[in-house]
Amino acid sequence: MKIYFCGSIRGGRADARLYEHIVETLGKFGKVLTEHVGDGQLSHTGEESDDRAIHDRDLEWLRQADAVVAEVTQPSLGVGYELGHAYLMRKRTLCLFRPSSGRKLSAMIRGAADGERMVVTDYAGQDDVDAILEHFFPATPH
Repeated sequence: MKIYFCGSIRGGRADARLYEHIVETLGKFGKVLTEHVGDGQLSHTGEESDDRAIHDRDLEWLRQADAVVAEVTQPSLGVGYELGHAYLMRKRTLCLFRPSSGRKLSAMIRGAADGERMVVTDYAGQDDVDAILEHFFPATPH
């Protein structure tokens, strides 16, 4: 299984350690195409690459993905863009949101949830992530 993980980069890296944990956990279910999002050394300025090249590469990875997982607590235009494409591509998608952040999740994300293809799950913290991912991914070998 190929998994596309979305998390904020230029929108802020406050959750980088959490992203690292999510990417590591996702590795148990398949190949994470966007491992770099969980790299704690990656700053809010992003990769040292041409924006067009990043855009085109990431959309290609998104096309290849069997599933999408997004941590959506930190608002990010890029993550919203990726989720819009995933939705239109009819990708099975899980969005993780922490209400304790004091933020309110965009209605465009929460409103798209149908409980099957697009799932939005509120969670308290990192300790909840593993169980949520175990529930989202089928118990079949990858």
